[in-house]
This record gives sequence, structure tokens and C-alpha cells, in this order.
Amino acid sequence: MIVCKFGGTSVGDAAAITRVVDIVTAKLDQQPVVVVSALGGATNQLLDLAHKAADGELLAALDIIAQLRDRHLHEAQALLAGTSDAEALALEIGSAFEELAHLAEAFRTLGYLTPRSLDAVAAVGELLSSQIVAAAFRQRGLPGVYVDARDVVRTNDLFTRAEPDTEAIARACREHIVPLLQQRRIPVLGGFVGSTAGRVTTTLGRGGSDYSASLIGAAIDAAGIEIWTDVDGMLTADPRVIPSARLIERISFDEAAELAAFGAKVLHPATIAPAVQRGIPVYVFNSRKPHGTGTMIAFDAPRRPVRAIAGKRGTTMIKLRSSRMLLAPGFLRRVFEVFETHRTSVDVVTTSEVSVSVTLDDTHHLGAILQDLAAFGDVSVERRSGVVAVVGAGIADGSAALAQALAALGPIPVHMASLSATGINFTLVIDDEQVVPAMQRLHTAFFGASA
Repeated sequence: MIVCKFGGTSVGDAAAITRVVDIVTAKLDQQPVVVVSALGGATNQLLDLAHKAADGELLAALDIIAQLRDRHLHEAQALLAGTSDAEALALEIGSAFEELAHLAEAFRTLGYLTPRSLDAVAAVGELLSSQIVAAAFRQRGLPGVYVDARDVVRTNDLFTRAEPDTEAIARACREHIVPLLQQRRIPVLGGFVGSTAGRVTTTLGRGGSDYSASLIGAAIDAAGIEIWTDVDGMLTADPRVIPSARLIERISFDEAAELAAFGAKVLHPATIAPAVQRGIPVYVFNSRKPHGTGTMIAFDAPRRPVRAIAGKRGTTMIKLRSSRMLLAPGFLRRVFEVFETHRTSVDVVTTSEVSVSVTLDDTHHLGAILQDLAAFGDVSVERRSGVVAVVGAGIADGSAALAQALAALGPIPVHMASLSATGINFTLVIDDEQVVPAMQRLHTAFFGASA
């Protein structure tokens, strides 16, 4: 059994979905489970219409609904014209967008959105795309079966970023997925979407379709999890920043997780964890080049000082200085309880005897965090920071790679530097506008010219 996950660009239109059918057809002997994202860009539009409606712009919201409805109907018709599925799917699409129109009117009346209502809207894209893809399989004479992801991916009620219940997911997979595979059928589910024990719709957060695929793969003990996207695999850097970035054919779980967490767009950071726990290899392929080598992510990979360079902009740095920190047992624990209280993850951390500095990606609760931290000492914040990471299993094998990284930055100021406890990631916090030139300098130093 394998899980094949296809991103938004891989199911963006009828031609892309036809490629998906071709890819999966070649893997029928491996008993594939197919997980799909919404049609490319659909989730952004769904969230946009919800916010517009809540802001009183009902006509603009209804216009987006009409555009999305017409797009889904067009792609379904292009795939299914003349088949028994075409009319039924058209009715399903029409019903879904009629319900969205009612929700938009309710949002306009209320004047605000709740996380629960946002999830109800955001889930529509995956719920429809999975039905379209399942029907596309049947149109080709293949046993595609739509499975509502809300019957499988059980979560808590932390709406917009729900946390999965892995034991409940395993039970649901045994009930809804494994019997279909035993019948040699092809289950097709939407990623990103789940539900509470009471079957209220939830989502796993942006990029959650990868996570869904990994959770399902772990639940059925898959032989592999394949992430099909619009790039050739994991690369030595973001190709939009470094056009000469090279394909990484094999990489360790730890290295891939670090790259995902520090900005590599090809893989959602949470994807790796369920696969690691079950020792399931993850593959990244380009759906437009299905015969490409791709990247294999596994426990064992050639050990190299530097595997890749990652970077992300728009981070926020908080600095706390307190003389009370000196030789004070439990001080840091109390500081980090502030972030736990406000459900905010900390990224990079550095400490000295009387200070601690951290970076955040999520600033939704920044004001409250700063207010609480002020009770411990002097707090300052830098809102325009960026992070670059030099990732490699052998980066701490001696000091040569670390020295080379610092030398490569030249005149670029470094505000924080941290070598991970596992010795796999050397992280540097710099000014936001310096992230791109820093990545270029580092990539040239370790992999050759960036042009």
C-alpha cells in the first residue's frame, strides 16, 4: 500500500487531473490511496470570500462564489462529459456553492468570522476536488471511490489548525480505507480536512494536505508516501531564489524536517513526523515530470556537511534581558510558559547568563506575549528579521563548515546564531532584506555559483 498526495497545482485543471490519473494508473499494483488538495488557488479564494462577506462586501463574496462554482463545473465537465457521473457531480458542486452563498449572507449579517466557520468554508475546496478526481478515475474505467476525509481524519476542536487524533485515525482507516484497498479499489480523499469526534468540520492548517497524507500513510502502515508537486523534488535551495539549485536525490528525515521548518516550500513541516514514527520513506516527485528521479526521504542518507540552504523572511525577534535570570532555577521554564499560554511556537532560541532571545513566525498574540514577558525584565522586539539555515547531518563534524558559513556572509550582520542540539542545523538570524543575498552567498560557498 502507498499514499499518493497531489498538491493544488497537480490538480489545478482537467489536464492536470488527467496526469494524476495516468500517474496512479501506473501504480495500481501498489494499492494506492490518493489524497488531493483543492484546485490550485481555490482555498485562498474561499477564505477571501468569507472575509469579504464578514466585512460587508457581500456582492464581492458572491462574485467569488460564482467564479469558483463555474471553475469547478468547467473542469468536471471537461473530464466527465457524457458520463453517468457528470450530472450527479454537477448537482453536488451546485449544492456546495449554494450553501456557501447562504454562509456568506450569514457572515455579512453577523459582521465577524469564527475559526469554526472559517474551517467550514475552507474545507469546501478539498471536499469537491476529491470528488472530481474520484470521478475522473471512474471515467477511465478505474475503481476510484470518494471517501469523505471527515470520516477518516479525526482531530480536536482547535479550528483552523486542528491537531490529529492518531489512534482515532487508525481506527477510521481500518473501517473506511483498508476494506477498499482489499477490494482493489482506489480511495480518494481530500487532504487538509478533518472533523471532531462530533463530526464538526476542521482543518489542519495551511499545507495540511501533506500532513493528511502522512497521517493516513502511518495509519495503514504504507510502504511509502509520495508527495506530488510542481518541482522536481527537494533542492539545495529555493529555486525562486537560487535558479541553479540542485536536486537532492536522497536526504535524511532529520535534514528534510529542518528544511521544511525553515522555509523549504516543497514539504509541509508536519509531514515528516508520522512517517518517521513508522519508518515510512517519503518521496517528493514532480507531477509534470512523472518519470523524474525525485527525492527520497528516509532514515539513511549519505552524510554530508551541508545538504541545503533554507531561508524565510518576515520573522519577529524578541529579546528579554533580566538580571534575575542569573543562577535562577526555573526562570526559563516560566518564560516559555508565556508562549505556551498564548499557543505560540518559538523558532530559534539563544541564551546568555542574563538574556534570552527567540524568533516567532506567528505574531497573532504578540501584544499579549510582550505584556506578559515584561514582568520578567526588559523586553524589546524586532519585527523585520529573517532566518537563514545551513542544514547538513555533518555540519558539526569539526568547525570547517561553520567557519565557511560565517565567512560567506561577509558584511551581512548576524543578530543571532544557533547550532541545533543535534548538530544538523546552523541557524542565523539577520535583517529581513538580507535573507535573499545571504542565501545566495551561502549557496555559492557550498554548491558553486548561484547564477
